[in-house]
Amino acid sequence: MDLLLILTYTALCIAVFKIFRIPVNQWSVSTAVLGGIFLIGTLILLMSYNHPYSGDGRIYFTSAPVIPAVQGLVVEVPVEPNAPLKKGDILFRIDPRPYQYIVDQKKAALAEAKQTVLQLKASLDAATAIVEGATSTRDRSKQSYERYLDIYEKSKARGGGTAVSELDVENRRGLYMTEVAAVATAEAQASQARLAYESEINGVNPAVARLQAELNNAEFDLSQTTVRAPSDGYVTQVFLRPGMMANTLPFRPVMVFIDSGDRTLAAAFIQNSLQRVNVGDDAEVSFKAVPGKIFKAKVSGIIGVMAQGQLQPTGALIDPQSPERSQPGQTLASIEILEDTSAYQLPGGVVADVAVYTHHWHHVAVLRKVLLRMSAWMNYVFLEH
Repeated sequence: MDLLLILTYTALCIAVFKIFRIPVNQWSVSTAVLGGIFLIGTLILLMSYNHPYSGDGRIYFTSAPVIPAVQGLVVEVPVEPNAPLKKGDILFRIDPRPYQYIVDQKKAALAEAKQTVLQLKASLDAATAIVEGATSTRDRSKQSYERYLDIYEKSKARGGGTAVSELDVENRRGLYMTEVAAVATAEAQASQARLAYESEINGVNPAVARLQAELNNAEFDLSQTTVRAPSDGYVTQVFLRPGMMANTLPFRPVMVFIDSGDRTLAAAFIQNSLQRVNVGDDAEVSFKAVPGKIFKAKVSGIIGVMAQGQLQPTGALIDPQSPERSQPGQTLASIEILEDTSAYQLPGGVVADVAVYTHHWHHVAVLRKVLLRMSAWMNYVFLEH
């Protein structure tokens, strides 16, 4: 751009010298040169500070590596390269049979566990019935023992012969104590059966809850054998084929998915003009891919950090002289294009020139607009490498 200004001023001086027939000597040439240096320098300084320009504009996009959640043999790849996809469309399928077998196994185990719960209920009912029977037998033994003891004590009190001997009383007492122990044993077994049946996690038997969780996990793995698009977009450069092995390794993605809705035009500005770039400022964009065309735009946001200042936990101290910190760095501003660009081929990553126009020294903005348009026209001139 500086060269364009110099060439324009040179052409203007030649025209003035020719039209007004100014003699060409050391004084006239020196005056023209010094005047040009002062004029062009002043204009460039005012223009550069108040109406910043960036030749490092670019459309950024997000590429997501497609890594399956489960591994297996690829059996189908219905997706076409660069074909538009909706969220949930199928990218490829992994052989689901090994995961279906696991689901079937878990379903069988879950059904068996539920049947076991019914058996525990039956065992509890049986143990409760045994307790009731043992309690009834204990009560009858107690009555028999108390009756024999009463007869024995009354006969002994009269001083005569006894219809019941002391041995009979002790036998009845032994039978009663045996039934008391039997009741205690039956109650312990019933308590154990009750604990086994009534132990729950959120109202569910622990074995059933565990197997249900395992079944849910197996069904999730089965569902992940069909890999779907995470959002609207497309996949490019599809090299995956049926018969290949898809792994869950993070460094071996099988596809690259491009999010069609996540595209941002951002321009890098030097720090000298940072105070003049504000959200809402008018802007113009010239893409090298669209020679001679200027798009109206505005500044939609400014990223408040730069890569040169970021810190990450490592085992080394900060080195101010490291290559990544030796440069001052530039700040990125997101640019919103206000015109429809659907008629133009603007792939992600395309470069652009961006000029921002502030309300300071707005008359000088005309010069920036002229220079931007001249630069856009220069995009017609190129050589194929």
